[in-house]
Amino acid sequence: MTSIKPKTYDSTPPLKVAFLGLGVMGYPMAGHLALAGHQVTVYNRTASKSAAWCAEFASTGRVDQAPTARQASQGAALVFCCVGNDDDLRGVALGEQGAFAGMAAGAVFVDHTTASASVARELQGLAKSLDLQFVDAPVSGGQAGAQNGLLTVMCGGEANAFAAMQAPAMAFSRAVTLLGGSGAGQLAKMVNQICIAGLVQGLSEAIAFGEQAGLDMVQVLEAIGKGAAQSWQMDNRGKTMVAGKFDFGFAVDWMRKDLGLVLDEAKRNGARLPVTALVDQFYADVQQLGGQRWDTSSLIKRLR
Repeated sequence: MTSIKPKTYDSTPPLKVAFLGLGVMGYPMAGHLALAGHQVTVYNRTASKSAAWCAEFASTGRVDQAPTARQASQGAALVFCCVGNDDDLRGVALGEQGAFAGMAAGAVFVDHTTASASVARELQGLAKSLDLQFVDAPVSGGQAGAQNGLLTVMCGGEANAFAAMQAPAMAFSRAVTLLGGSGAGQLAKMVNQICIAGLVQGLSEAIAFGEQAGLDMVQVLEAIGKGAAQSWQMDNRGKTMVAGKFDFGFAVDWMRKDLGLVLDEAKRNGARLPVTALVDQFYADVQQLGGQRWDTSSLIKRLR
């Protein structure tokens, strides 16, 4: 069971939708869709998670589970998906029991997985050949954003497919934006992760420097957080970094997966990412310290 904070949902016509993947992000995202009035059928590789989700949201009267992605997707106008990586995405979308085999012509597959731009283009092409639509739509905001229904969704795809999913996706989002053709959503998520990597390393060095100088860093962060140094990372992670608390949030393992996608894409497009590559190696150091599941703000552990 997860803690979901219901919100004021936009009035949209109720739809029959599917949600594939009930991890730390997908579970609350699917919950918001049910609370917003949509008829939601869920599929998860571990069926007990689907059963738990249905039990939690049974009071909406509009939930069901299916034993395969194909069965979950049958009759759904929108099929939302949030799994681990490119291979997981192919596994749930393709094949005899995959979502594409169950979707009706014209239905839209909305992928919230943080994956490669190349797999987004691959699946968009396959979807089009089957008279289906595909939107790559990775999210930012972490577990708290999913639980509170305040994610930022970065989308790539055709305008008509985006128009079909935008309003329903607002059930778990604060903003859903089309940024270009297929793959643009994944590329925008990579930009997001590049920004975060540099910010967290800078914040880690600043806190470590202040501690070495004998400053009260909680007080310092409160002071400088009202000026040009302010950031989401400082506001939401500064005090926990000072306190050495990292047992929450976006895991280091997940960040390294995302930065691997970034660095692979940079090799293809020729972008130079010296700081990002360095921070990726710093995260490898944190993994060696046993911090695979620590929050990304645990970069400061290297400096203490």
